Amino acid sequence: MTLYFSFIGWAVIPFSTKSFVVNLNIGILYILIVSSFGIYGILLSGWASNSKYAFLAAIRSVAQAISYEVSIALIILPVILMSSTLNLIHIVLLQELIVWFCFPLFPLCIIFFISILAETNRTPFDLAEAEAELVAGYNIEYSGILFAAFFLGEYSNIFLMSGLFIILFFGGWSFFGILPELVFSIKIIIIAFWFIFVRATMPRYRFDQLMIIGWKVFLPFVLGFFFFISALIKVSIYII
Repeated sequence: MTLYFSFIGWAVIPFSTKSFVVNLNIGILYILIVSSFGIYGILLSGWASNSKYAFLAAIRSVAQAISYEVSIALIILPVILMSSTLNLIHIVLLQELIVWFCFPLFPLCIIFFISILAETNRTPFDLAEAEAELVAGYNIEYSGILFAAFFLGEYSNIFLMSGLFIILFFGGWSFFGILPELVFSIKIIIIAFWFIFVRATMPRYRFDQLMIIGWKVFLPFVLGFFFFISALIKVSIYII
């Protein structure tokens, strides 16, 4: 399940106006649903291990993923408001015409990157794999190809979330008319580099600190920013 749901998310990721598997008008909703289903693989793997360490790690990972999926969904809402569509290709085309959303939505851009770090269980938010406390996380009882499947799904999610991040805030494949597939791939590599850079430089948070950031810092700020953008768009339409 972990591997399957990390792969099928790529079905709606467009590398250009012509390079995609399927062009859904509800592409963003599809991504959110698929990433949510991936949590079941983590939860069931910890529960099926019949180990308290693995089960506790799975519960931690599920709580973490759900907490930051709330922030991710609320961050996407202002993008939907500004573009008036759930279609990923249309969002990119709009940014080509106007401006990359990372400029008007810069605070949300930073929060989104931090949230996808937590969503994909990467350092400094890899609490499910806190070796000193939980041995090695929810996959401690697995080895061989099953162990490889967990990490293949995890790293596939990193590139999937990097692609979504680029589409929402950095104009997707658009960059001065250069080959779109090449530009999109390079942008994904750059975001993946930042995943690795953060892992090499940041210390691991405690679990209570992680939950406080998600529920008491990100959630109120993102909600406030969403209402601000909504009011701004409403006033702009009224003036026009």
